[in-house]
Amino acid sequence: MLTSMPPRVALLSPFLPPSVRGNAITVARIVTGLHGRGLDVRVWDLSTTGERSIADEVEAYAPSIVHAFHAYRTGPLALRLARRAEIPLVVTLTGTDANHDLFDPARAAVVRHVLEGAARITVFHASIAGPVAAALPDVSARLVTIAQAVSLEPGEPFDVVARTGWPTPRTLFVFPAGVRPVKRPRLPLRAFDRVVASDPDVRLLYAGPVLDPDEGEALLRELRSRPWARHVGAVPHRQMRSLLAQADVVLNCSSSEGGMANSVLEALAMERAVLASDIAGNRSLIEHGVTGFLFGDDAELEAHALRLARDPALRARLARAGRARVEAEYPPAPEIDGYVDVYRALVPVASP
Repeated sequence: MLTSMPPRVALLSPFLPPSVRGNAITVARIVTGLHGRGLDVRVWDLSTTGERSIADEVEAYAPSIVHAFHAYRTGPLALRLARRAEIPLVVTLTGTDANHDLFDPARAAVVRHVLEGAARITVFHASIAGPVAAALPDVSARLVTIAQAVSLEPGEPFDVVARTGWPTPRTLFVFPAGVRPVKRPRLPLRAFDRVVASDPDVRLLYAGPVLDPDEGEALLRELRSRPWARHVGAVPHRQMRSLLAQADVVLNCSSSEGGMANSVLEALAMERAVLASDIAGNRSLIEHGVTGFLFGDDAELEAHALRLARDPALRARLARAGRARVEAEYPPAPEIDGYVDVYRALVPVASP
Protein backbone atom coordinates (compact mmCIF):
# COMPACT_ATOMS: atom_id res chain seq x y z
CA MET A 1 0.00 0.00 0.00
CA LEU A 2 1.16 3.54 -0.69
CA THR A 3 2.45 5.22 2.46
CA SER A 4 4.36 8.32 1.40
CA MET A 5 2.35 9.96 -1.37
CA PRO A 6 -1.25 11.09 -1.91
CA PRO A 7 -3.75 8.82 -3.69
CA ARG A 8 -3.00 8.17 -7.35
CA VAL A 9 -6.35 8.38 -9.14
CA ALA A 10 -7.40 6.95 -12.50
CA LEU A 11 -10.54 8.85 -13.44
CA LEU A 12 -12.80 7.58 -16.24
CA SER A 13 -15.29 9.97 -17.84
CA PRO A 14 -17.79 9.42 -20.68
CA PHE A 15 -16.70 12.77 -22.16
CA LEU A 16 -14.03 15.42 -21.68
CA PRO A 17 -13.52 18.88 -23.17
CA PRO A 18 -13.77 20.09 -25.86
CA SER A 19 -17.15 18.40 -25.40
CA VAL A 20 -19.55 20.86 -23.76
CA ARG A 21 -21.66 18.19 -22.06
CA GLY A 22 -22.25 18.67 -18.37
CA ASN A 23 -20.15 15.64 -17.40
CA ALA A 24 -17.17 17.00 -19.33
CA ILE A 25 -17.41 20.41 -17.67
CA THR A 26 -17.77 18.90 -14.19
CA VAL A 27 -14.88 16.48 -14.58
CA ALA A 28 -12.57 19.17 -15.98
CA ARG A 29 -13.34 21.48 -13.04
CA ILE A 30 -12.79 18.76 -10.44
CA VAL A 31 -9.57 17.48 -11.99
CA THR A 32 -8.17 21.00 -12.10
CA GLY A 33 -8.98 21.40 -8.42
CA LEU A 34 -7.43 18.04 -7.51
CA HIS A 35 -4.26 18.88 -9.39
CA GLY A 36 -4.16 22.13 -7.45
CA ARG A 37 -4.12 20.10 -4.22
CA GLY A 38 -1.14 18.11 -5.44
CA LEU A 39 -3.00 14.89 -6.22
CA ASP A 40 -1.79 12.67 -9.04
CA VAL A 41 -4.89 12.31 -11.23
CA ARG A 42 -5.00 11.04 -14.80
CA VAL A 43 -8.19 11.13 -16.85
CA TRP A 44 -9.47 8.89 -19.65
CA ASP A 45 -12.24 9.84 -22.09
CA LEU A 46 -14.32 6.83 -23.15
CA SER A 47 -15.74 8.74 -26.11
CA THR A 48 -12.31 8.99 -27.76
CA THR A 49 -10.31 6.01 -26.48
CA GLY A 50 -11.17 2.32 -26.71
CA GLU A 51 -11.62 0.19 -23.61
CA ARG A 52 -8.64 -2.06 -24.36
CA SER A 53 -6.31 0.92 -24.68
CA ILE A 54 -7.69 2.46 -21.50
CA ALA A 55 -7.21 -0.82 -19.62
CA ASP A 56 -3.59 -1.07 -20.74
CA GLU A 57 -2.86 2.56 -19.90
CA VAL A 58 -4.52 2.37 -16.49
CA GLU A 59 -2.55 -0.76 -15.64
CA ALA A 60 0.68 0.98 -16.61
CA TYR A 61 -0.30 4.03 -14.55
CA ALA A 62 -0.76 1.82 -11.45
CA PRO A 63 -3.36 3.91 -9.60
CA SER A 64 -4.39 3.45 -5.99
CA ILE A 65 -8.03 4.35 -6.77
CA VAL A 66 -10.28 4.13 -9.84
CA HIS A 67 -12.96 6.81 -10.07
CA ALA A 68 -15.83 6.48 -12.56
CA PHE A 69 -18.02 9.42 -13.50
CA HIS A 70 -21.35 7.97 -14.74
CA ALA A 71 -22.19 4.52 -13.42
CA TYR A 72 -23.70 3.15 -16.62
CA ARG A 73 -21.28 4.55 -19.19
CA THR A 74 -17.95 4.19 -17.38
CA GLY A 75 -18.78 2.06 -14.35
CA PRO A 76 -18.48 -1.44 -15.85
CA LEU A 77 -14.96 -0.85 -17.19
CA ALA A 78 -13.92 0.97 -14.01
CA LEU A 79 -15.19 -1.88 -11.85
CA ARG A 80 -13.24 -4.45 -13.87
CA LEU A 81 -10.06 -2.37 -13.62
CA ALA A 82 -10.47 -1.82 -9.87
CA ARG A 83 -11.05 -5.51 -9.20
CA ARG A 84 -8.14 -6.57 -11.37
CA ALA A 85 -5.80 -4.23 -9.48
CA GLU A 86 -7.48 -4.94 -6.11
CA ILE A 87 -7.99 -1.25 -5.41
CA PRO A 88 -11.09 0.76 -4.38
CA LEU A 89 -13.66 2.04 -6.86
CA VAL A 90 -15.37 5.42 -6.47
CA VAL A 91 -18.45 6.10 -8.60
CA THR A 92 -20.03 9.51 -9.17
CA LEU A 93 -23.70 9.22 -10.11
CA THR A 94 -25.03 11.51 -12.81
CA GLY A 95 -28.62 12.56 -13.24
CA THR A 96 -29.12 10.02 -16.02
CA ASP A 97 -27.80 7.26 -13.75
CA ALA A 98 -29.94 8.12 -10.76
CA ASN A 99 -33.14 9.28 -12.42
CA HIS A 100 -33.31 6.94 -15.41
CA ASP A 101 -30.76 4.15 -15.80
CA LEU A 102 -31.15 2.85 -12.25
CA PHE A 103 -34.83 2.18 -12.99
CA ASP A 104 -34.58 1.25 -16.68
CA PRO A 105 -35.18 -2.50 -17.14
CA ALA A 106 -32.52 -2.60 -19.86
CA ARG A 107 -29.85 -0.79 -17.80
CA ALA A 108 -30.71 -1.20 -14.13
CA ALA A 109 -28.80 -4.46 -13.65
CA VAL A 110 -25.60 -2.87 -14.95
CA VAL A 111 -25.93 0.21 -12.73
CA ARG A 112 -26.77 -1.87 -9.66
CA HIS A 113 -23.82 -4.19 -10.26
CA VAL A 114 -21.46 -1.23 -10.48
CA LEU A 115 -22.83 0.46 -7.36
CA GLU A 116 -22.70 -2.76 -5.37
CA GLY A 117 -19.01 -3.03 -6.26
CA ALA A 118 -18.12 0.56 -5.37
CA ALA A 119 -16.32 1.48 -2.16
CA ARG A 120 -17.88 4.96 -2.27
CA ILE A 121 -20.68 6.48 -4.34
CA THR A 122 -20.80 10.26 -4.63
CA VAL A 123 -23.85 12.30 -5.53
CA PHE A 124 -24.31 16.03 -5.99
CA HIS A 125 -27.30 16.56 -3.70
CA ALA A 126 -29.48 14.88 -1.08
CA SER A 127 -32.34 14.80 -3.60
CA ILE A 128 -30.34 12.11 -5.43
CA ALA A 129 -28.97 10.29 -2.37
CA GLY A 130 -32.44 9.64 -0.94
CA PRO A 131 -33.96 7.81 -3.94
CA VAL A 132 -30.75 5.83 -4.54
CA ALA A 133 -30.65 4.68 -0.91
CA ALA A 134 -34.32 3.73 -1.09
CA ALA A 135 -33.76 1.68 -4.26
CA LEU A 136 -30.51 0.09 -3.00
CA PRO A 137 -30.49 0.05 0.82
CA ASP A 138 -27.28 -1.99 0.92
CA VAL A 139 -25.25 0.88 -0.60
CA SER A 140 -26.67 3.67 1.56
CA ALA A 141 -23.72 3.63 3.97
CA ARG A 142 -21.36 4.22 1.07
CA LEU A 143 -23.18 7.26 -0.31
CA VAL A 144 -21.42 10.61 0.03
CA THR A 145 -22.96 13.94 -0.99
CA ILE A 146 -20.51 16.40 -2.55
CA ALA A 147 -22.16 19.57 -3.82
CA GLN A 148 -21.00 20.94 -7.14
CA ALA A 149 -19.23 24.26 -7.46
CA VAL A 150 -18.90 26.50 -10.49
CA SER A 151 -16.02 27.75 -12.61
CA LEU A 152 -16.43 30.28 -15.38
CA GLU A 153 -13.10 31.83 -16.14
CA PRO A 154 -12.85 34.85 -18.47
CA GLY A 155 -12.63 33.49 -21.99
CA GLU A 156 -13.60 34.42 -25.52
CA PRO A 157 -16.47 36.71 -26.54
CA PHE A 158 -19.74 35.40 -27.92
CA ASP A 159 -21.44 37.83 -30.33
CA VAL A 160 -25.19 37.37 -30.04
CA VAL A 161 -25.97 39.89 -32.78
CA ALA A 162 -23.57 38.26 -35.25
CA ARG A 163 -24.89 34.77 -34.52
CA THR A 164 -28.59 35.62 -34.58
CA GLY A 165 -29.11 38.91 -36.38
CA TRP A 166 -31.20 40.13 -33.45
CA PRO A 167 -30.56 43.80 -32.75
CA THR A 168 -30.94 45.50 -29.40
CA PRO A 169 -33.04 46.38 -27.52
CA ARG A 170 -34.23 42.88 -26.76
CA THR A 171 -34.98 40.74 -23.72
CA LEU A 172 -32.88 37.64 -24.15
CA PHE A 173 -33.85 34.29 -22.65
CA VAL A 174 -31.03 31.72 -23.00
CA PHE A 175 -31.63 27.96 -22.91
CA PRO A 176 -28.14 26.47 -22.33
CA ALA A 177 -28.38 22.68 -22.69
CA GLY A 178 -27.70 19.80 -25.00
CA VAL A 179 -30.75 19.04 -27.13
CA ARG A 180 -32.19 15.78 -25.81
CA PRO A 181 -35.57 14.72 -24.39
CA VAL A 182 -34.70 15.07 -20.70
CA LYS A 183 -33.97 18.78 -21.25
CA ARG A 184 -37.39 19.29 -22.92
CA PRO A 185 -36.21 21.99 -25.35
CA ARG A 186 -39.56 22.26 -27.15
CA LEU A 187 -41.56 22.69 -23.97
CA PRO A 188 -41.32 26.51 -23.73
CA LEU A 189 -42.22 27.29 -27.35
CA ARG A 190 -46.00 27.49 -27.10
CA ALA A 191 -45.85 29.50 -23.92
CA PHE A 192 -43.35 31.84 -25.56
CA ASP A 193 -45.67 32.25 -28.57
CA ARG A 194 -47.96 34.07 -26.17
CA VAL A 195 -45.14 35.85 -24.33
CA VAL A 196 -43.78 37.26 -27.61
CA ALA A 197 -47.26 38.30 -28.69
CA SER A 198 -47.45 40.39 -25.51
CA ASP A 199 -43.82 41.57 -25.59
CA PRO A 200 -42.33 41.55 -29.11
CA ASP A 201 -38.81 42.30 -27.80
CA VAL A 202 -38.48 38.83 -26.22
CA ARG A 203 -36.01 36.43 -27.85
CA LEU A 204 -35.20 32.79 -27.00
CA LEU A 205 -31.72 31.47 -27.76
CA TYR A 206 -30.85 27.76 -27.56
CA ALA A 207 -27.15 27.07 -26.96
CA GLY A 208 -26.05 23.44 -26.89
CA PRO A 209 -25.16 20.48 -29.07
CA VAL A 210 -27.78 18.17 -30.56
CA LEU A 211 -27.36 15.00 -28.48
CA ASP A 212 -30.52 13.28 -29.71
CA PRO A 213 -31.02 13.54 -33.51
CA ASP A 214 -34.80 13.05 -33.34
CA GLU A 215 -35.21 15.74 -30.70
CA GLY A 216 -32.89 18.04 -32.63
CA GLU A 217 -34.85 17.63 -35.84
CA ALA A 218 -38.14 18.21 -34.04
CA LEU A 219 -36.79 21.38 -32.42
CA LEU A 220 -35.53 22.78 -35.70
CA ARG A 221 -38.93 22.15 -37.31
CA GLU A 222 -40.60 24.11 -34.52
CA LEU A 223 -38.13 26.99 -34.83
CA ARG A 224 -38.67 27.54 -38.57
CA SER A 225 -41.91 29.42 -37.95
CA ARG A 226 -40.57 31.34 -34.95
CA PRO A 227 -38.09 34.07 -35.94
CA TRP A 228 -37.80 35.09 -32.29
CA ALA A 229 -36.18 31.74 -31.38
CA ARG A 230 -32.85 30.42 -32.63
CA HIS A 231 -30.60 27.40 -32.02
CA VAL A 232 -26.91 28.30 -32.39
CA GLY A 233 -25.55 24.83 -31.65
CA ALA A 234 -22.75 24.00 -29.26
CA VAL A 235 -21.08 26.98 -27.64
CA PRO A 236 -17.53 26.33 -26.35
CA HIS A 237 -17.37 26.60 -22.59
CA ARG A 238 -14.77 29.35 -22.92
CA GLN A 239 -17.53 31.50 -24.51
CA MET A 240 -20.26 30.74 -21.97
CA ARG A 241 -19.31 33.54 -19.61
CA SER A 242 -19.74 36.04 -22.44
CA LEU A 243 -23.04 34.52 -23.56
CA LEU A 244 -24.51 34.45 -20.07
CA ALA A 245 -23.42 38.03 -19.48
CA GLN A 246 -25.70 39.04 -22.37
CA ALA A 247 -28.67 36.99 -21.13
CA ASP A 248 -31.52 38.61 -19.25
CA VAL A 249 -32.97 35.27 -18.10
CA VAL A 250 -31.57 31.74 -18.17
CA LEU A 251 -34.15 29.01 -18.81
CA ASN A 252 -34.08 25.39 -17.61
CA CYS A 253 -36.96 23.09 -18.60
CA SER A 254 -35.48 19.73 -17.58
CA SER A 255 -37.67 16.84 -16.44
CA SER A 256 -34.84 15.76 -14.11
CA GLU A 257 -31.36 16.84 -13.07
CA GLY A 258 -28.54 15.12 -11.22
CA GLY A 259 -29.03 17.20 -8.09
CA MET A 260 -27.98 20.53 -9.58
CA ALA A 261 -27.43 21.67 -13.16
CA ASN A 262 -24.16 23.27 -14.24
CA SER A 263 -26.18 25.66 -16.39
CA VAL A 264 -28.18 26.93 -13.42
CA LEU A 265 -25.10 27.21 -11.19
CA GLU A 266 -23.30 29.16 -13.90
CA ALA A 267 -26.27 31.44 -14.47
CA LEU A 268 -26.52 32.25 -10.77
CA ALA A 269 -22.76 32.79 -10.50
CA MET A 270 -23.01 35.24 -13.41
CA GLU A 271 -25.82 37.08 -11.60
CA ARG A 272 -28.51 36.18 -14.12
CA ALA A 273 -32.19 35.65 -13.35
CA VAL A 274 -33.26 31.99 -13.68
CA LEU A 275 -36.60 30.50 -14.69
CA ALA A 276 -36.60 26.74 -14.14
CA SER A 277 -38.87 23.73 -14.06
CA ASP A 278 -40.10 22.80 -10.60
CA ILE A 279 -38.09 19.60 -10.05
CA ALA A 280 -35.94 18.46 -7.15
CA GLY A 281 -32.66 19.18 -8.95
CA ASN A 282 -33.64 22.78 -9.64
CA ARG A 283 -35.13 23.32 -6.18
CA SER A 284 -31.67 22.56 -4.80
CA LEU A 285 -30.61 25.97 -6.15
CA ILE A 286 -33.75 27.97 -6.87
CA GLU A 287 -35.97 29.21 -4.07
CA HIS A 288 -39.09 30.42 -5.82
CA GLY A 289 -39.37 34.19 -5.75
CA VAL A 290 -36.02 34.56 -3.98
CA THR A 291 -33.21 33.23 -6.18
CA GLY A 292 -35.34 32.68 -9.29
CA PHE A 293 -38.72 31.43 -10.44
CA LEU A 294 -39.96 27.83 -10.72
CA PHE A 295 -42.78 26.73 -13.02
CA GLY A 296 -44.93 23.63 -12.98
CA ASP A 297 -46.97 24.03 -16.16
CA ASP A 298 -47.29 26.12 -19.32
CA ALA A 299 -49.46 28.74 -17.63
CA GLU A 300 -46.87 29.33 -14.90
CA LEU A 301 -44.04 29.34 -17.43
CA GLU A 302 -45.83 31.98 -19.50
CA ALA A 303 -46.73 34.13 -16.49
CA HIS A 304 -43.25 34.07 -14.96
CA ALA A 305 -41.52 34.63 -18.30
CA LEU A 306 -43.69 37.64 -19.09
CA ARG A 307 -43.18 39.06 -15.62
CA LEU A 308 -39.41 38.69 -15.91
CA ALA A 309 -39.40 40.17 -19.40
CA ARG A 310 -41.26 43.28 -18.24
CA ASP A 311 -39.49 43.91 -14.92
CA PRO A 312 -35.71 44.55 -15.04
CA ALA A 313 -35.69 45.42 -11.33
CA LEU A 314 -37.18 42.02 -10.48
CA ARG A 315 -34.59 40.27 -12.63
CA ALA A 316 -31.83 42.16 -10.88
CA ARG A 317 -33.16 41.34 -7.40
CA LEU A 318 -33.42 37.61 -8.13
CA ALA A 319 -30.01 37.59 -9.80
CA ARG A 320 -28.29 39.25 -6.85
CA ALA A 321 -29.85 36.80 -4.42
CA GLY A 322 -28.90 33.86 -6.64
CA ARG A 323 -25.30 34.92 -6.89
CA ALA A 324 -25.09 35.49 -3.13
CA ARG A 325 -26.41 31.98 -2.51
CA VAL A 326 -23.90 30.34 -4.84
CA GLU A 327 -21.00 32.31 -3.34
CA ALA A 328 -22.07 31.41 0.21
CA GLU A 329 -23.10 27.77 -0.24
CA TYR A 330 -21.20 26.44 -3.26
CA PRO A 331 -17.66 27.85 -3.31
CA PRO A 332 -14.98 25.81 -5.10
CA ALA A 333 -12.96 24.61 -2.09
CA PRO A 334 -15.58 22.34 -0.42
CA GLU A 335 -16.20 20.49 -3.68
CA ILE A 336 -12.53 19.54 -3.98
CA ASP A 337 -12.31 18.87 -0.23
CA GLY A 338 -15.11 16.33 -0.64
CA TYR A 339 -13.30 14.26 -3.24
CA VAL A 340 -9.96 14.50 -1.43
CA ASP A 341 -11.63 13.26 1.75
CA VAL A 342 -13.22 10.33 -0.09
CA TYR A 343 -9.90 9.31 -1.59
CA ARG A 344 -7.99 9.59 1.67
CA ALA A 345 -10.60 7.56 3.54
CA LEU A 346 -10.01 4.73 1.05
CA VAL A 347 -6.21 5.11 0.76
CA PRO A 348 -5.07 6.52 4.12
CA VAL A 349 -1.77 8.24 3.46
CA ALA A 350 0.02 11.36 4.52
CA SER A 351 -1.43 14.65 3.26
CA PRO A 352 0.32 16.13 0.21
